[in-house]
Amino acid sequence: MKEVKGMLDDTRMQALTELCRSLGVVFGDYKLLHQALIHTSYANETKGTSIRHNERLEFLGDAVLDLIISSYLFSQCPQLPEGELTKARAQVVCEQTLAKRALELKIGEYLLLGKGEALSGGRERISILADAFEAIIGAVYLDAGFKSAARYVLNQLKSELKLVERGDYLKDYKTWLQEIVQKNNDSKIAYEVINERGPDHDKSFEVAVFVNTERMGSGWGKSKKEAEQQAAKQALLKLGTITQ
Repeated sequence: MKEVKGMLDDTRMQALTELCRSLGVVFGDYKLLHQALIHTSYANETKGTSIRHNERLEFLGDAVLDLIISSYLFSQCPQLPEGELTKARAQVVCEQTLAKRALELKIGEYLLLGKGEALSGGRERISILADAFEAIIGAVYLDAGFKSAARYVLNQLKSELKLVERGDYLKDYKTWLQEIVQKNNDSKIAYEVINERGPDHDKSFEVAVFVNTERMGSGWGKSKKEAEQQAAKQALLKLGTITQ
């Protein structure tokens, strides 16, 4: 775990420079990247200071992300009607996808979180990671403009975009897994909620999928249905049916 501080001092600058190498970007104004990684829980614990959290950058990044992916799909998938473009975009920019990429980039290690949030697993929390991913997009956009933000986004999400170009986004992962398992009439699929976290108004679920008695995958989601889809996707990855 990288040691991070609330102020943009030499130690923090070194950490952010290291992160930039992983992200594949160069910042002119590191204060923007610094702010993109400050969670509200941290800012709330440091009231009376000039520290600002990342929610405004997340708001901007969300809009920039939608425009970049919409523009890309419009130009690269001329065969898709409006409804299918909407479905494809939803898969590429969904919370689960963004959080997964943030985990791969180890963005959680650079987040500034409140003590309680850090102790409760905030560095791996899907919603926090997805929000930070979007906030970084907002920071890149403000620092270097739309073209740079587009290059960054398309590079980070290229695996999901390849799925769209192949038409695999149309696949319902649960149905896809069911079709494969049904080839063996003796096999059965079961989904089981194995974990829950968050308050009742903002709860997330972890669901595991079993083929017969073998656990094949698990996934998190804001609903049980979403978590089941992610679990089925992990099972398909394990089976080698999909590669991303």
